[in-house]
Amino acid sequence: PGCLVLQFLSYLSACDRLLKQGFEEGQVEEAMEMFQYSEKQAAEFLHLLAQFNDMGFQQNEIKEVLLLCGNQREKALEELVMK
Repeated sequence: PGCLVLQFLSYLSACDRLLKQGFEEGQVEEAMEMFQYSEKQAAEFLHLLAQFNDMGFQQNEIKEVLLLCGNQREKALEELVMK
């Protein structure tokens, strides 16, 4: 049980850091789940999601492409432009 508590506290700390970067709570939770609670991967995903969203791409398409491309910015951008 102690291990689970530490994992949960680590998860909450990671979410808090991402929220302080200005990301929405729902997106942070979704990204953390998608990347099996890897803060680094979730942060990369959220940054790219925001960038591509600012470029005018649809959020659901961005998510799909980023997952398929493993958060590789150039590859994901290529895919989005081709859609």
